[in-house]
Amino acid sequence: MQELEIMSPAGSFESLAAVCKESPVLSIVVPCYYEEDALPTTSEKLGRLLETMIQAGEVSPESHICFVNDGSQDRTWELIVQLRSKSSIYRGVNLSRNYGHQAAVLAGLFTDKADVYVTIDADLQDDESKIRDMVQLYLKGNDIVYGCREDRSSDTWFKRSSAQLFYSLRNKMGCYTVPNHADYRLMSNKAVNELRKFGEVNLYLRGVVPMLGFPSATVYYTRVKREQGESKYPLSKMVKLAWNGIVNFSEFPLHLCLWVGVGGFFISVALVIYCLVRWGMGVTIPGWTSLAVILCWSTSMQFIFMGIIGLYIGKIFMETKNRPRFIVQDDLTGKE
Repeated sequence: MQELEIMSPAGSFESLAAVCKESPVLSIVVPCYYEEDALPTTSEKLGRLLETMIQAGEVSPESHICFVNDGSQDRTWELIVQLRSKSSIYRGVNLSRNYGHQAAVLAGLFTDKADVYVTIDADLQDDESKIRDMVQLYLKGNDIVYGCREDRSSDTWFKRSSAQLFYSLRNKMGCYTVPNHADYRLMSNKAVNELRKFGEVNLYLRGVVPMLGFPSATVYYTRVKREQGESKYPLSKMVKLAWNGIVNFSEFPLHLCLWVGVGGFFISVALVIYCLVRWGMGVTIPGWTSLAVILCWSTSMQFIFMGIIGLYIGKIFMETKNRPRFIVQDDLTGKE
């Protein structure tokens, strides 16, 4: 491996290879959910990239790609097993059922063994070539490297606008996330070990990872269109994930209930005073229209706030069960 030189504070040069001692073992974790169409192309591209990095001495020859089958009922796991039988560069984890994207990512991070991990979706809409840049930033001392989109020009107007609005609102609510970042990131083994200490069942990675506080960096890329298969993240799942991030990290919705309730109380007091004054002046109030409007408004608000509070109670209920985030049915991460 060709040694890169860096300037020490004292002004002397020392090799980057000496600082890092040896090339790290890299694990590329790829969550898969009904990806039989995309897997052949994805495995070929990632395999070719990893072999290039190994030959260049950027990562250890023990580096590999770990596919996590998140309960797919198609041929996804069968293809992963075939890849494993052909080359030790491919490894696999088969979950007992579908646990969701976040759990599948955690299954790969917690089951596989490596010095550094990169998580990337199986559709490879995120630029896989940036993995090399991520590793170089890791070698420079960053335990976390975020992959962020340079722009969202490939998205529809609705998705682009709603995403920017969501990032803004979520950060204001106290749930800080890296803008235009999904789950394409590098994490060192040290960062992953600290991530294990977070015991929440409903773990929201995009909010938790920045909380680790380790040295971090960012690489930017342009997202491309999906070539094979269909997206497994429809609008309903994106909304669910977004709301999950808010209720897991922010008490703002509960505070909002209180503020609106207080505001409604003062409005009600004003209406009572108004009605009493009008009654004292001998003016007859029609009655049923205003009463119906007030009842409808107050009842609807009560149901909305009961629903918000219920979501928090539901989260608490699930956390008290302390159920596992995932169950591994088959583990092909060990050496042959």
